Amino acid sequence: MSGNMRWRLAVISLVAFLGLIYMLPSVGPVKQSFLGKFLPDDVINLGLDLKGGIHLTLGVDVDKALANSLVQMGRDVRDQAKDDGIAVLRPQTTPDGKHLQLVLATGDKRQAFDDMLANHFNVLVVDNVESGPDGKFTYKLSFTPRYKSELTRMTVDQAVKTIRNRIDEFGVAEPDIRKQSDNRIQIQLPGLHDPERAIKLIGKTAHLEFKVVDDNADLDKAQKGILPPGEELSVLRHRNPDGTYLERPIVLRSDAVMTGEHISDARANFDRNNQAYVALSFTPSGSRQFERVTGENVKKRLAIVLDGKVYSAPTIQEKISGGRASITGHFTTEEARDLAIVLRAGALPAPVSILEQRSVGPSLGQESIEQGVYSALVGGVIVIGFMVLYYGLAGFVADMALLFNMVLIMAGLAGFGATLTLPGIAGIILTIGMAVDANVIIFERIREELRLGLSARKAVDTGYDRATLTIFDANVTTIIAAMVLYQFGTGPIRGFAVTLILGTVASMFTAIFFTRFLFDLWLSRRPPDAGIRI
Repeated sequence: MSGNMRWRLAVISLVAFLGLIYMLPSVGPVKQSFLGKFLPDDVINLGLDLKGGIHLTLGVDVDKALANSLVQMGRDVRDQAKDDGIAVLRPQTTPDGKHLQLVLATGDKRQAFDDMLANHFNVLVVDNVESGPDGKFTYKLSFTPRYKSELTRMTVDQAVKTIRNRIDEFGVAEPDIRKQSDNRIQIQLPGLHDPERAIKLIGKTAHLEFKVVDDNADLDKAQKGILPPGEELSVLRHRNPDGTYLERPIVLRSDAVMTGEHISDARANFDRNNQAYVALSFTPSGSRQFERVTGENVKKRLAIVLDGKVYSAPTIQEKISGGRASITGHFTTEEARDLAIVLRAGALPAPVSILEQRSVGPSLGQESIEQGVYSALVGGVIVIGFMVLYYGLAGFVADMALLFNMVLIMAGLAGFGATLTLPGIAGIILTIGMAVDANVIIFERIREELRLGLSARKAVDTGYDRATLTIFDANVTTIIAAMVLYQFGTGPIRGFAVTLILGTVASMFTAIFFTRFLFDLWLSRRPPDAGIRI
């Protein structure tokens, strides 16, 4: 065997070895055998349509996010005005949440206030200004259309990122999460066995705030709606041993002294009584802020508020440094873990609602797999039989390349962590036909050269040389089209594109490199003047 043949045999052997190594773990009996201990853990992931699971369509409440941004903008306007010596009163949003309303206390500062808005808050436009008899001016502001559009896009993008982080923490393999039109998010969770828990985890806003408790407030008056300015009535949740919750009224200062955006980590832990709680760690800036907050409120209660409900309200005994805190609330282990997940993954920028929910049973997926495998087997047998009948021994060579091609596709799906979907099976079936197409072009080219009177060796060399460029051009255009499908398609289309790309790349290797090696090996063992029939 010549040196050229040896290095080609080495390349084919290496590719075949790696292909088997990555394909075999996806074969159930092999994975469970003794050999499975020495194989990679990567297996072919099945998509929602094959494995079963849940499909969700979420709607993002962008209007609520815009209203929250207006509230924060109102605080920023008031703080900046205070620094500039301008008195601004009662910044608040209108009932529809679309405008910010505030009062300029003195008319002689109107020009200074307008200049401040133009210099520091150019994302706001003044919709209306009303003058009062006491010399005060009431401003009605709103976001510019451009900023509103940008904020809407950022809100949905952040929601997608937060949901993806939560699902990754939840442990769902190969989720498909993508943004759709009309502020919607599509989620596919294959293999999910607890859809209700996942829905609660995904939809939890997880807006964490720390607020000071007013223990001197009159709870009876507060429950009747009589509250001092700057305070609000909330409820303190207490979990009973039977799993029910008791809610007690509690009065809080309206302004949060700290929010959950400064959390760097959250973990579920257990105290000495084996009661679950959530341990928090703050960022460096959050640590300094938490130390300042606790130092200013020693002997006061600090309420930990999540989504408007108080989970615990411990008394601050001393200034707390080190950047650590905890949330207690008589949690179950599962509740503590889920709360830690949403806090660690981040708060949703706006509430989300479930617009559509569909479950796919594993039995339907199993039926799809069986039908897909049956189709692939029938198609494969027909192609293999045709190639042997029409091309003889050369057809048998093409069939060996086809089987090698299937091994490489399965290995690629497992090795790259791709997801096999029902359209992906369709892509594999299509690849069966495409895989022999290159060999048909080569064999017909060799036939033409033999008719011209060339020797077997010369006909094979010329046939492969002239057909290779045509095969390469055709397959490259197929790969480009498949890449476009993958980039802009949804989950099922992406699954089809993945198998099409893997199949096309594998077919180029097997049809051009592998079969050429087999022909050269066969001819090297025959007399130089021996003929060949194709």
